[in-house]
Amino acid sequence: MMDLSWMAWTWPTALFFVSIASLLIIFTVLAIKFPEEPRRGILRIETTRGDRLFITLLGSAFINLGWLGLVGASQPYALILCLVYAAAVFRWV
Repeated sequence: MMDLSWMAWTWPTALFFVSIASLLIIFTVLAIKFPEEPRRGILRIETTRGDRLFITLLGSAFINLGWLGLVGASQPYALILCLVYAAAVFRWV
């Protein structure tokens, strides 16, 4: 196994950053292979897949911070809420 102690990382932290990096790579490949026209959603601004990904990641960070502050460390339920939020952003924004 890899030693993550050089940066005081835990495996969940490393998995989180690998997931974000993977999402960025996947969305870059999608943008190159399948270019899209920006669309207007409920925010009335033009957004692309990358814009919606950014809005999702930013909103998810705030959801998790709020969850930690109000509920505590039971983060799996916050993940479910973030997935619902992500689906709504990609559908309607």
